[in-house]
Amino acid sequence: MAVTKFGDFPLADRGRKWDGDAAEKRVRRWAGVDDKPNAKYRDAHVWYDAEKKDQFGSYKLLIADVVDDELKAVPRAIMAAGAIMQGGRGGIDLPEKDIPRVKSHLAKYYKKMGDEPPWERD
Repeated sequence: MAVTKFGDFPLADRGRKWDGDAAEKRVRRWAGVDDKPNAKYRDAHVWYDAEKKDQFGSYKLLIADVVDDELKAVPRAIMAAGAIMQGGRGGIDLPEKDIPRVKSHLAKYYKKMGDEPPWERD
């Protein structure tokens, strides 16, 4: 199990709508993947199962999309991932030991957006 390295991607416009399915297709095309994921594809996610890194289903918390041929972190995707980490949408099944690192990764993007992650709010 692994948390991806913080990529410090530029932020997409805050008002950009988030469509995870459409973003997934664009990220795959941008990363040049057909049969199995690669490092570029992995970087668009926050977490993946390192033991099954050759399977698309092993990647979770997609927070990026391709905007003008550049991978950008999407604020609404980051907020959706933050809500999921707080149990929203049924939560997420991750190893307990990875949860603090996932939250730390997301918190860096919240800070970049000028926001506070939901788990740090009163």
